[in-house]
Amino acid sequence: MKRARFTEEQIIGVLKEHEAGAKTADLARRHGVS
Repeated sequence: MKRARFTEEQIIGVLKEHEAGAKTADLARRHGVS
């Protein structure tokens, strides 16, 4: 099984930033998500 690259805590943090109004493209760039 492939190991997850991000922990649940990291994913939740990114989603909370998005809910707070951050743009998706900015979040992806900042956190290294493609």
